[in-house]
Amino acid sequence: MERYTSRPVLDDLGTRICIMGPSNSGKSTLASAVGRACALPVVHLDQLYHVPNSDWQPRAAEEFLALHDQAIRSSAWIMEGNYSLCLPQRLKHATGFILLDVPGTTSLYRYIWRSWFQRSRHGALEGGRDSVKWDIIRHIAITTRRNRRQYSAIFEQVGLPKVRLLTTREIVNFYRCEGLHR
Repeated sequence: MERYTSRPVLDDLGTRICIMGPSNSGKSTLASAVGRACALPVVHLDQLYHVPNSDWQPRAAEEFLALHDQAIRSSAWIMEGNYSLCLPQRLKHATGFILLDVPGTTSLYRYIWRSWFQRSRHGALEGGRDSVKWDIIRHIAITTRRNRRQYSAIFEQVGLPKVRLLTTREIVNFYRCEGLHR
């Protein structure tokens, strides 16, 4: 189950699905759609990592790791986000894996659009507001290129049922074939 082949696969992924991909690739929206369709709780790692009602201020590392480890011990979840520091224990508990690997230009466009025009979104920080930040633009334009290679290597090594979605068209097809709704 490497790339999506237009046949339903959600049942194959189990009840603890890990979704990874570059910033603004659609992880939060997909996680919410899968959660609704499969009646599974959704965990947005950005919400665990950042302090609510802040401008995306990180929590203390120990606090984040404790929240993360508590979440992965649940019997069912859709967990979206990267946070490679705690990825090994997340994958150890996961039953399925989805990698979104959209182009950097798509991620950059989505970031600008959500920061300027989107009033609410899946995975948003409670009490926070998205705004355009140069460090995020730099992250998407520069750091994501290196991360994309790392995510690809992780995808190849993961021994779980898995799906890789490489284009916006593949993502749209996945939603349609799986009966998912944004």
